Amino acid sequence: MTPIDTPNAPAAIGPYSQAIRIGDLLFVSGQLPIDPATGAFAAEDAVGQMTQCLANIAAIATAAGTDISRTVKTTILLTDLGPFAQINEAYGAAFSAPYPARACYEVSALPKGALVEVEAVIAC
Repeated sequence: MTPIDTPNAPAAIGPYSQAIRIGDLLFVSGQLPIDPATGAFAAEDAVGQMTQCLANIAAIATAAGTDISRTVKTTILLTDLGPFAQINEAYGAAFSAPYPARACYEVSALPKGALVEVEAVIAC
């Protein structure tokens, strides 16, 4: 197992790695919508937060020597499924067919009060 750590994505806020590479797979921990340059949320709305979560995943993928386009599975956590259609649009802009497998859940709360968190499994 090889831990991946890049300053181009937010540092882990607990005892976990940004990602772990094992074999030909990269397991990216749930990414919050934190701008690594400022340490603050990149946006107040769910769509803007989704965009930043995906940018963080892309940065981690690049640091691991792969690319977000090789994502095979994602899990999206939302505190409100209300903007689901808009979240789908932002998500769709980051990927192309064949799209990754995906699960999406509404949860009661996320760390730091985020509206969105996204984790991914990416082929290396």
